[in-house]
Amino acid sequence: MATATVIMGRRIRPGRVVAWTLLLIGGIVMVMPILYMFATSFKFPHEVGELSLIPKEPTLENYIYVLGDGRFFRWFLNSLGIAVIVTLSNVFFDSLVGYTLAKFRFRGRYLVFIAILSTLMIPTEMLVIPWYVMAKTLGWLDSYWGIMFPGMMTAFGTFLMKQFFETVPDDFLEAARIDGLNEFQIWWQIAMPLVTPALSALAIFTFLGNWTAFIWPLIVTNSKEHYTVPVGLTSFSFEQGVQWEVIMTGAAIATLPTLIVFLVFQRYIVRGVVLAGLKG
Repeated sequence: MATATVIMGRRIRPGRVVAWTLLLIGGIVMVMPILYMFATSFKFPHEVGELSLIPKEPTLENYIYVLGDGRFFRWFLNSLGIAVIVTLSNVFFDSLVGYTLAKFRFRGRYLVFIAILSTLMIPTEMLVIPWYVMAKTLGWLDSYWGIMFPGMMTAFGTFLMKQFFETVPDDFLEAARIDGLNEFQIWWQIAMPLVTPALSALAIFTFLGNWTAFIWPLIVTNSKEHYTVPVGLTSFSFEQGVQWEVIMTGAAIATLPTLIVFLVFQRYIVRGVVLAGLKG
């Protein structure tokens, strides 16, 4: 039997020490690339190859260069607008479909749900060609709508919202019907406020996923005015060689919104994922 060590009146078990040590090592491994990215953003080109986290000659020239480039500000607004619109679309449509599948009894609803879930088995890379053909046919190539349309509604969001809506008591909905509310009002005014953790988690995951999206925006856009931040940063690799310090600076600036979103809404992320797992 494992023995426990008493430190300052607390019993510390060896298993807990091992667990915390592994978590610490894992945290360091994950944080180091981010710290290196921010450190490199303050370096001159000749220091980029050094793995030090403290620049020998810190400089703000990279930030002045990136922020002074009007293209980066345009890319930032593109990413922000696309992420916000797609997030709102997911919150609306995924919750609406999830509510319908959870609270309405109609023939074939399980088949519809299974069909939606089956799309989760298809790798995104296999969907790129059909998406591109659709975008070309509909005239959406090199447009904001072309970037957004594949993610306006997702199977994961539908599944997540359905699981949560199934926990909403039917008595609440019946009482609302007796009071004269129509089905849309019941969904919006009664059911939606009861699944706030799921809505928050869905909104955060969708926003972060679209903010960092790279493959599809790279394929569907040609003109730089339609670039998002991840795609736009690649242009610094072709104009004057690979400007790693500039790329790292742009990536550091682009990372700030995601860090802010995570720090502010961390409890919603954790709660939403935990509850989704329990309800799954």
